[in-house]
Amino acid sequence: MTGTITAEALRGLLAAGEELALFDVREQGVHYKGHPFFAGSLPLSRLELMIEDLVPRRTAPMVLLDGGGEGLAERAAARLAQLGYADVAILENGCAGWRAGAGELFSGVNVPSKAFGEFVEHRYATPRIPPEELKRLEASGATLVILDSRPYEEYHRMNIPGAIDAPGAELLYRVHDLASDPDTLVVVNCAGRTRSIIGCQSLRNAGIANKVVALKDGTMGWELAGFACERESTRMAPPPSPEGRARARVAADRVAQRFGVKFVDFPQVMAWTGDANRTLYLLDVRSREEFEQGHVVGSRHAAGGQLVQAADEYVGVRGARVVLVDPERVRSVMTASWLNQMGWNDAYVLEPEGEDGIAGCPVERGPRARSVAGFAPWQTIAAGELAARPARGAAVVIDLSTSLKFRDRHLPGAWWAVRSRLDAVRARVPESGTIVLTSEDGMLAHLAAAEAAALWPNRAVRVLDGGNAAWFAAGLAGESGMANATTSLDDVWYKPYDHEHGGDYEKHAREYLSWEVALVDQIKREPSIRFRVYD
Repeated sequence: MTGTITAEALRGLLAAGEELALFDVREQGVHYKGHPFFAGSLPLSRLELMIEDLVPRRTAPMVLLDGGGEGLAERAAARLAQLGYADVAILENGCAGWRAGAGELFSGVNVPSKAFGEFVEHRYATPRIPPEELKRLEASGATLVILDSRPYEEYHRMNIPGAIDAPGAELLYRVHDLASDPDTLVVVNCAGRTRSIIGCQSLRNAGIANKVVALKDGTMGWELAGFACERESTRMAPPPSPEGRARARVAADRVAQRFGVKFVDFPQVMAWTGDANRTLYLLDVRSREEFEQGHVVGSRHAAGGQLVQAADEYVGVRGARVVLVDPERVRSVMTASWLNQMGWNDAYVLEPEGEDGIAGCPVERGPRARSVAGFAPWQTIAAGELAARPARGAAVVIDLSTSLKFRDRHLPGAWWAVRSRLDAVRARVPESGTIVLTSEDGMLAHLAAAEAAALWPNRAVRVLDGGNAAWFAAGLAGESGMANATTSLDDVWYKPYDHEHGGDYEKHAREYLSWEVALVDQIKREPSIRFRVYD
């Protein structure tokens, strides 16, 4: 598959169920406004940072799209060819062509996972509790526990008062000690809807004795009801006791049987690793701390709850083999059960071996080494040297971080830009001085340096060594705001709580929740979408 592909032909490929990666290469904030259901976000600006995780096999078939006639897909295809990706096609006229071919365009991000959450609620009649009812129960002294199914960073930012953090797939693993009395009501929440629904239904599918409900609309619903959230909470569900672990394993076995979870041993995984015709993802679904204490060589961390919540951010090739790792076989089984229902045919759980669950597998410790396709270091300038320059005009700092990161904190006088729009920056920034590129950790700045040098052939181009992280680690000054933005703020999707609180927050929160609810009806209009149902 090379050159271009029509919307009709793409629809046929999606229906066939074979391996295929479909990517929208516009910036994430533009992607958010409308794209085909199965199109993941792969912004041209950050392509090299993302592609090896999303598409680890360079011969996997790939289709790229933009809005139509923008040239972004062609630029991305050329870069992928340089990186060795051999089977790349471009959707004719992008999103406009898809729409002209009677295809639905879906707004939002992580749309397949979000739509699936709404489907689950309707299919299983997942029970929910309004914020006002939860408040009344708390005031009455009812026995209940509130479990927040988001990653710690999100929970720590804002949470329902008294809630305990137990992210996604950790719920069944840790719930038995937190709600050992079967009369304890278990309330599962997230920021909005998806993880509340999936978390609640996970415990129901596992058959725990407690009544389990999802908090309607999560922390957004709580605040919209006029109640205050806590900030910077640190309550985390502890590792399970031996009894709690044993009960979790029994419950997971029930789920595995009901939802047809498949298992695989490590020798077979190694054989698949050598299969040049199929893509393999080896994903460790435990907590990050457990992953870094010891994980199978070649595996990547993808906490189970987040994998279900945002599958397109971890697995770019539909129809690929996905092997989930958890020595306890609880979180991997729960995650696999949901992937099966989402329509993944080749999701497997790595069969635990030995006392630690990964005996016989090569193991490494610490965080996974970052892999950046096509990385070539550029000449750098140290933070101290840049700070010591006598006049601001001696250097023009261009920051390629996300607009959210830039808004929160950046180098004094820095200009914010999007890498794929660098050619539009020249008319905005001063006409003299060294061009200094920076980004969150400097990696993106290195990738963009050659492009900047071509745009400013008569000026020195340097990369801030270690990026913004190194600058602020050195205790150097910063500022906030978007005074020096060179393009529109659509590089990333702004979550409702990324907007200022007050009227704007409430408006965006209500719009977001309405969007999620509406997905269940929208997917009915797209015949290529099929979720799997189990009795």
